[in-house]
Amino acid sequence: MSLSSDYLLEPEARRWSTAQIAGVLLLVLIVLFAWLGPLLIDADPARQQLARFLEAPSLAHPLGYDQLGRDMLARLVHGTRLSLSLAVVSVLSAAIPGVLIGLLAAWCGGWTERVLAAFADAVLALPGLLLVLLLAAFAPGGFWPLYVGISLALWVEYFRVVRAASRILLASPQVEASRLLGFGPGYIVRRHLLPALLPRLFTLMRFGLAGAVLAMSALGFVGVGLQPPTPELGVMMIELLPYYREAPWLLGAPVGVLFLTLLGLLLLSPQKGQA
Repeated sequence: MSLSSDYLLEPEARRWSTAQIAGVLLLVLIVLFAWLGPLLIDADPARQQLARFLEAPSLAHPLGYDQLGRDMLARLVHGTRLSLSLAVVSVLSAAIPGVLIGLLAAWCGGWTERVLAAFADAVLALPGLLLVLLLAAFAPGGFWPLYVGISLALWVEYFRVVRAASRILLASPQVEASRLLGFGPGYIVRRHLLPALLPRLFTLMRFGLAGAVLAMSALGFVGVGLQPPTPELGVMMIELLPYYREAPWLLGAPVGVLFLTLLGLLLLSPQKGQA
């Protein structure tokens, strides 16, 4: 069996497991919560009502109010939306150039491949979190350092995987036959490379998305990411940590959303015997 056919599985092998279905449902619920929540919850996440300091949950306000009298449910909805949006954009911005550069290196070979591989190794030598911190120093509390830093840290993974797999695929008999028959690069990429690469890329994107969400939350938690009063999961955790004894449900809300998001992404991974 060729490398391409290893990823073109039979229908029985492509059936989703119960865990994967649960992961999809969990992620769909989180996405609906993040994108439809602002339309359904008529509350300003930045509006302060100091008289409602740490007010307990009620039917009208299921998560109560935070330490500044802000509606916690409204802040959680907007924070989830912002964190997921930044993570998705960062992963896509890393995947697209990483895949294209990896295909270019494998296709051209020679000095082009050596130069691109050396550049990728140089980027990989610099820790991704340190790169984000360096960029954040130029624009504290801004969006672009998080977006650019995470993208620069993630693209190398896509480059290395695509380059290694494409080199094997381009030397396969199927690709050689397509070349002899006169088919161009577009057909070879579409017919032979993408079917084999897409399952690997989807796996990388799932874990990359989880890593991006964690990275942004960690940076917000240590105070070098987005800054208050911006509703973001990491920022909310650092703001609410001093009040975990008086109002543990407030700190548990962003932690719970982050945990469920990562759980849904991990449940999507193929189980043993599927891949």
